[in-house]
Amino acid sequence: MRGALPSPSGVPSRQCRPPRSLVRGGAGMPGREAEMHPVLKAFVCGSISGTCSTLLFQPLDLLKTRLQTLQPAVGGSGRAGMVTVLFRVVRTESLLGLWKGVSPSFARCIPGVGIYFSTLYTMKQRFLGDRSPTALESVFLGATARAISGICMLPVTVVKTRYESGRFGYGSVYGALKSIYQTEGARGMFSGLTATLLRDAPFSGIYLMFYTQTKNLTPQDQLDPVLMPVVNFGCGIFAGILASLATQPADVIKTHMQLSPDKYRRTSQAIAFIYKDFGLVGFFRGGVPRALRRTLMAAMAWTVYEQMMEKMGLKS
Repeated sequence: MRGALPSPSGVPSRQCRPPRSLVRGGAGMPGREAEMHPVLKAFVCGSISGTCSTLLFQPLDLLKTRLQTLQPAVGGSGRAGMVTVLFRVVRTESLLGLWKGVSPSFARCIPGVGIYFSTLYTMKQRFLGDRSPTALESVFLGATARAISGICMLPVTVVKTRYESGRFGYGSVYGALKSIYQTEGARGMFSGLTATLLRDAPFSGIYLMFYTQTKNLTPQDQLDPVLMPVVNFGCGIFAGILASLATQPADVIKTHMQLSPDKYRRTSQAIAFIYKDFGLVGFFRGGVPRALRRTLMAAMAWTVYEQMMEKMGLKS
């Protein structure tokens, strides 16, 4: 059996060197995957997790929007609940009507969740290194990452809200964006910005705080790795419920402002209208489907994201 002879300098000859792609990729890892920047990996993992959660829970978002925009009944009777609105949508718009608005939801969530997770990953690496964030640091990291993502994707969020309301007949996401810009200008495309930030930034901050602190209480090093996705999902459910309750009023205000930008020029006008017509309970309309959707979406997104990041050899 002939062995390869070393070169005079002691460096193995070209025939003995392993393929360049394996040197860059490491054992069992393709070179192309190794070349991908960690931030880009976080973006891809976040986008995939956002796609899965959006497709599954879009009906809950539609029901939330419909409940928030129902007109008050005369004399206070005939109040419609989530189940009533559900059957009404299925009866009048078919079962697929529950997924109305899924196209702008995809257009918003796929890049939006990717931006969120990649921004969060970048800030963690920049400010924390390998250590876990404290409760206050989690609030700051989650709120900042969500604010950046929310501002970038707000025009698509406006389109999504109008699709789900059933009041607008847009043919496509691009057509809707073009129509809004032509008729309402940049102000219309960014309507509800303040309320959106007041909803999303605190939600993500509170969620990340409860999620990380709850995970720290679990003996992860003593658990079977097969059970870790279940544990992560359970921590996400707990964190999502608390964060949803805290930010529900801002979500109601945001919905009204994006559906009627000409009527509500300022956040204070929307607050006054909701309180006058619906009372304090009006700020929590649509809370059940929103809490279900946001909680399940966030729990699934984080579970899928962390599992994918682990497969890529990165710490989430």
